[in-house]
Amino acid sequence: MTDSFDVIVIGAGPAGENAAGRCAQGGLSTAIVERELVGGECSYWGCIPSKALIRPGDVIAAARRVPGAAEAVTGAVDVTAALGWRDDLVAHWDDRSQLPWLEERHVTLVRGAGRLAGERVVEVTAGDGTVRRLTAGRAVVLATGTAAVIPPIPGLAEARPWDNRSVTAAKDIPRRLVVLGGGAIGAEMAQAMRRLGSEEVTVVEGLDRLLAKEEPFASQQVQEAFEAEGIRVITGAKMTGVERPPGAAPLRATLEDGTVVEADEILVAVGRRPRTDDLGVDTVGLEPGQAVDVDERLRATAVAGGWLYAVGDCNGLALLTHMGKYQARIAADVILGKEITDRSSRDVVTRVTFTDPQVCAVGLTEAQAKERGLDVKVVDHPTGGVAGGSVTGKGFAGTSRLVVDQRRRVIVGATFTGPGTADLLHSATIAIAGEVPLDRLWHAVPPFPTVSEVWLRLLEAYGL
Repeated sequence: MTDSFDVIVIGAGPAGENAAGRCAQGGLSTAIVERELVGGECSYWGCIPSKALIRPGDVIAAARRVPGAAEAVTGAVDVTAALGWRDDLVAHWDDRSQLPWLEERHVTLVRGAGRLAGERVVEVTAGDGTVRRLTAGRAVVLATGTAAVIPPIPGLAEARPWDNRSVTAAKDIPRRLVVLGGGAIGAEMAQAMRRLGSEEVTVVEGLDRLLAKEEPFASQQVQEAFEAEGIRVITGAKMTGVERPPGAAPLRATLEDGTVVEADEILVAVGRRPRTDDLGVDTVGLEPGQAVDVDERLRATAVAGGWLYAVGDCNGLALLTHMGKYQARIAADVILGKEITDRSSRDVVTRVTFTDPQVCAVGLTEAQAKERGLDVKVVDHPTGGVAGGSVTGKGFAGTSRLVVDQRRRVIVGATFTGPGTADLLHSATIAIAGEVPLDRLWHAVPPFPTVSEVWLRLLEAYGL
């Protein structure tokens, strides 16, 4: 059975949905292929369920900072209710509610495992083994995302480790949890599980600090907050073996220095790998299991003819849902014949780690800017050192930083840490993406009393 479309998208996560929907709305016949659930990793095992698990602890911590509200917090998190809310937000892992969005945009959904089978050809194997052959007149878009990496540590695979899917879909909160990896997923879930009731949580990170891709002060502040909440943090440590005995005995994770950490579960959050290993990319000259290198129009650089695109995590540029959706819109516009390029996936990447304190950043860190040879000036100010911080609650800590390109007098990077600081980030994104000169930005007046007044203090610290 062969069907022809203008555009075929493989992967119906947020990036794939956006690419397919935009192409279809532009008048192109469009099919989208999905082997699991429409909505993808983010909707069912990533952003949505993880934030649902984080939110109860965040709200309680915020209330405890406010006199009067703090006295009203007299109980613990209702774990059953929290997990039930999580289940509701992921629609109990049923994607029927997602389908009307595709139908309204006249996107054809093809269920099954999609693989490239040559130029502009996709073969879809359904659950019953039947194969449907699709051909694309204009473009094929890969939007297959990534999967968790399980490192080859002796005994780890046999210990039935958790990955992001296991932890966000957990039915019970483990009494003891060890987290391998101190990046965004590991840090967020370590704190979420601690606040949901885990008695012992240990984070093991191989590098010398948590959140190693962010500014060093952010790493330090998150570690201090973790330790204040009873989360043990071990950095610069290599895990050399894991053993899970039969029955109810705890698993034992051994570190290079001989330290043994006992736990009921181990969450592995050391990185992601592109889902291109079983995608048929070798039929068009690409290497299976590798990220698909793309140009500024999101076209695969190693494939002639400009018909193959890769958006979202599978191209390795910026492993974040919102960046994948952005890339999908760019790719769709290119397919539709518009003159547009990706201007953000390398230099204006927005990212938030939803720990408490939150770590919110966009663009370049100080170190990254200097590596690029930029003459930069860095200005810092306490995030809570404004009236808005005082009225938000006691102990509003954190740091706000701007990284300024001195030659152009524009911001190239910004970081905000503190409780609930994610809403400060978009103003920085606009300033960086728009290359707004500081002398003009000075006239953007922040409202009083809000935490956004920290912008005024930062610009004053710069010398305006």
